[in-house]
Amino acid sequence: MHIEQIYTGCLAQGAYYISSAGEAAIIDPLRDTTPYLRRAEKDGVKIKYIFETHFHADFVSGHLDLQKETGAPIIYGPGADPAFEAIIATDGQEFKIGDVTIKVLHTPGHTLESVTYLLKDEEGKDHAIFSGDTLFLGDVGRPDLAQKMDGITKEDLAGMLYDSLTKKIMPLADDIIVYPAHGAGSACGKNMMKETVDTLGHQKEINYALNQPDKAHFIKAVTDGLLPPPEYFPANVLMNKQGYKSMDEVLKKGLMALSPADFEQAANDTRAMILDTRDNGDFAQGFVPRSVNIGLRGDFAPWVGALIGDVSQPILLVSNPGTETEVIERLSRVGFDNVIGYLNGSFEAWKNAGKSIDIINRIPAEQFAAELKDDTTVIDVRKESEYNAEHVSDAYNKPLGDISHWLKDLDHNKHFYIHCAGGYRSMIAASILQMHGYRNFSEVAGGFNAINKTNVPVTDFVCQSRVFKQ
Repeated sequence: MHIEQIYTGCLAQGAYYISSAGEAAIIDPLRDTTPYLRRAEKDGVKIKYIFETHFHADFVSGHLDLQKETGAPIIYGPGADPAFEAIIATDGQEFKIGDVTIKVLHTPGHTLESVTYLLKDEEGKDHAIFSGDTLFLGDVGRPDLAQKMDGITKEDLAGMLYDSLTKKIMPLADDIIVYPAHGAGSACGKNMMKETVDTLGHQKEINYALNQPDKAHFIKAVTDGLLPPPEYFPANVLMNKQGYKSMDEVLKKGLMALSPADFEQAANDTRAMILDTRDNGDFAQGFVPRSVNIGLRGDFAPWVGALIGDVSQPILLVSNPGTETEVIERLSRVGFDNVIGYLNGSFEAWKNAGKSIDIINRIPAEQFAAELKDDTTVIDVRKESEYNAEHVSDAYNKPLGDISHWLKDLDHNKHFYIHCAGGYRSMIAASILQMHGYRNFSEVAGGFNAINKTNVPVTDFVCQSRVFKQ
């Protein structure tokens, strides 16, 4: 028996490859299926089953493309209603993969069809659980994503989740290995650990959700503090349930190399969003006007999903030469299939063609420190938890994820400074602000990490102390 966790950091997502005696199974595959096919070919095994723990909201699964390429059936838990052929398993149903067995445990709560897959080894001993979004390390799945169904509230789902955990998961042995679908950084939970594998016994000890005294306390604990889900989540659920274009179709459409003139014409004709995936430092020095910068070398796909929202939005790409395929594949992971072309030769071609360009007023942290006064407006676009840990004294916390709500309240006539932790998120914010007509700001290079090395006073939220660095 061989188990491999195939973890994708930018999505904080874990897919799983299990092989035994010439057969294999894939659990919660990503849309780009090549890694699974290569592993099976290398091992000389046949992919027998494709298991889905639920209808995912935060990414588009690779189940359909993988099924077409391998012929393996797709398996869902009780109550699932996909628009394509699949095996809808019953609670307790077992599937053989070589000499090992996977048992279906119906664990509703995150969604109604959610399941946990229990792996039994060659001797029939319980070995591991693939818990999907039912149980994370340090957390459990959020119970508010499926609440739009008639008569079901997030409290109802949280109660179901409590029953699933206490009746199906907690009675299992402490030495069982837990393989979750997500880790820290995913929007599917609020308190996940950075580790991606643990024992059930350790989770019983340290997971806050598993240590509530009763159902009522559990419901309150898991529903408190939930942030609104990203706008693209419902679209991803529909794609996972109803189907989607093949990756080949998406790539064929998106890999359309456009000259600067054709790129400009396409932007005017389609009202496409111009997405610049270059490094934020390169972007600041020059870009196609009205571009949004979301760097490929970062949490690219989740930020695209959170900030663009509408998966049908036409997109034109400005990317480093040679990265176009990767960009399109990573966009497709979160359902953004409508890339209609890319700027051939990237920004250099645009500049060499004599087209108009724009820049961001990026300043070093030392200049920010020299210009800072008592009445200076500073906007910190980090998450609230980061801001609470430590921030520039008197700065306003305006998280990037909420920019569509707070940008309209900015004063066009008063200068302000904007920063994040290191420059990735603040450049995204700067590009969005500039696209909406705001020019009265300076973005701080290096973000709080650089600011914290200057003499700028900072505040620890916990004790509200002002710390002055010499």
